[in-house]
Amino acid sequence: MTRLLTAALLLGSLLLSSLASAERGSHITLDEPLPQPEWALPVIANGEGTLTDASNLGRVTYVDFWASWCGPCRLSLPALNRLSQEFDPKDFAVVAISVDYVDEDALDFLARYPVDYPVAIDKTGDSGRAFAVAGMPSGYLIGRDGLIREVHVGFRKGDEQVLRERIQALLSE
Repeated sequence: MTRLLTAALLLGSLLLSSLASAERGSHITLDEPLPQPEWALPVIANGEGTLTDASNLGRVTYVDFWASWCGPCRLSLPALNRLSQEFDPKDFAVVAISVDYVDEDALDFLARYPVDYPVAIDKTGDSGRAFAVAGMPSGYLIGRDGLIREVHVGFRKGDEQVLRERIQALLSE
């Protein structure tokens, strides 16, 4: 527990200092990879049961925090869906975590911007706080070993290509 709290605090301070001068759509490569916080959330779309931090160990994973009220999420969810289809599912996965308080808000958004990857919901905000989410959307590129390698805050045109390159680099490790 102490290790995870320390990692969350380090991640939070890193993000805050990096984002102080960053613009939306910012990529932050961590000099020292950090363990992702422990989390377990109910799936609301494209699956059943619970998703956890261990659900995708062994694969490069992009954990995307988003919300139905997030304008840039209208670009990021479809872009992440395309990326999820480009790579072999044995090697790469996208997991979306809605921070909406009401399932229907998230599901209405997904009806307009459908995705094929699993979507969980965090109505309490606990996982967002543990990841030190600094804006919407916030994505965490996690290596096969479960360590956070990169953070992406915001989303704008062109970010999909940068993410593709970062994913390919992690896949080739």
